[in-house]
Amino acid sequence: MISGDPLEFVDTKAYPERITATIKKTGLKDACRTAYGLMEGELIVISCMDFGFIGGSMGSVVGEKIARGIDKARELKVPFMMISKSGGARMMEAGFSLMQMAKTSAKLALLDKEGLPYISLMTDPTTGGVTASYAMLGDFNIAEPGSLIGFAGPRVIRETIGKDLPKGFQSAEFLLEHGFLDFIVDRKELKTKLATLIKMIRS
Repeated sequence: MISGDPLEFVDTKAYPERITATIKKTGLKDACRTAYGLMEGELIVISCMDFGFIGGSMGSVVGEKIARGIDKARELKVPFMMISKSGGARMMEAGFSLMQMAKTSAKLALLDKEGLPYISLMTDPTTGGVTASYAMLGDFNIAEPGSLIGFAGPRVIRETIGKDLPKGFQSAEFLLEHGFLDFIVDRKELKTKLATLIKMIRS
């Protein structure tokens, strides 16, 4: 799947030109890849964002790929995991991009209705419309150490409220301390910890 250009968007270059150049540079068709397989004997479906594709931004293709990943997890009756690394919704698709927030959230509601676990892993950075939708909807919300996680950036918030922000604001550690995350895990320990978590859920 490759993004269309419904708005005929142009900034420093036309959107189709930007897409073509990014495909050539990254070898990817868009900012999300989905796969399924065994993780220490446990079958799982995983969708993963790639920051190298226009800042990991969420457009129509990303929303559709995540939706199909969730559908695959429902078909196989297995957990779904989302790995987020994104600057947020893709401005070149405007409202079409924002619609993916509702679309992915609705698909996750169907996953939940069927009693299938959703694990959301937030990496550095996870921001904007991604944070405001599927990234924070996990049955288990986890993050890598030191990850920046939030809706608007610290500078924007500081300028809006006119106050200095708490130390470490929007870091994974700050979110864990304030109850927004279940745990923080280093990438080297991720596979073992997730497999253990899934085994606990199944038992």
